[in-house]
Amino acid sequence: MTLTAVPREARTRPRRVVPPLATITGLAAATLALYVRDPHASGSWGYCPISLLGFYCPGCGGLRAVNDLTHGDLAGAVSSNALLILAMPFAVFLLARWAVDAWQGRQRGLPTLSSWPMLSAVIALITVFTLVRNLPGSWLAP
Repeated sequence: MTLTAVPREARTRPRRVVPPLATITGLAAATLALYVRDPHASGSWGYCPISLLGFYCPGCGGLRAVNDLTHGDLAGAVSSNALLILAMPFAVFLLARWAVDAWQGRQRGLPTLSSWPMLSAVIALITVFTLVRNLPGSWLAP
């Protein structure tokens, strides 16, 4: 028995939409879990090994930010992780575009991060954010 790969464009609509819908469903379930179980309580979701070393990574405060958003507290979310809040609209756009493209059978290349200038800019932004949030007294610290 020989297994052959089915070309992406030849797959049926139900098979094409499974990956984006599974991703969106998983993110919705994680968001619901963060709504129900408050990450503001110390240790409620475990401990980040990087923050235990006394260093805030770019993701520190991300769970608290999502929890704050689910409760309608935008200011609290920004104070937990401003970079995540700024990135969310882009992530939602890319997820929606992926789902619509799968529905329509359209295939696109990688998002614009595949270009070196854009990737370099994103890496620089994340690096600067991480450095600034670890300065003493920084308002970006979670």
